[in-house]
Amino acid sequence: MASAGLNKWIVSGNLAADAEVKTVDLKSGGKANVAKATIYVRGVRDREESFTVSLSIWEKSVAWRTLPYLKKGSLIICTGNVEPSPFLSRVDNSPKAGLNMTVLDIDLDIVRSADESADDAVTEAVDNLELSAADS
Repeated sequence: MASAGLNKWIVSGNLAADAEVKTVDLKSGGKANVAKATIYVRGVRDREESFTVSLSIWEKSVAWRTLPYLKKGSLIICTGNVEPSPFLSRVDNSPKAGLNMTVLDIDLDIVRSADESADDAVTEAVDNLELSAADS
């Protein structure tokens, strides 16, 4: 297979909120369900910096099967195609760049339940690191 013009991306991040399903009208006149979500992705060079990627998960995609697990704070790995989405900042009206991903597949890394907070997740991760270091 030639890779000329291939737009396939893999990105990992934490969900900003539970995925929301909406029904949209198609150009063909039909209707389809699409789930919308946003993930926060940590910066590579500066771990304190992050950016967001808006996700669209279509009903007939392989990723659709993961919807029950897409809860706020969950760490997921998305595969799909990405398009830029420029916008103007609400704060100072400056131009910004956004990313929209049409998701083909999702791998669940760390799934959060509705009653588990992000603080609990951080504490758990630190505890696991300390246990791993003690075992070495």
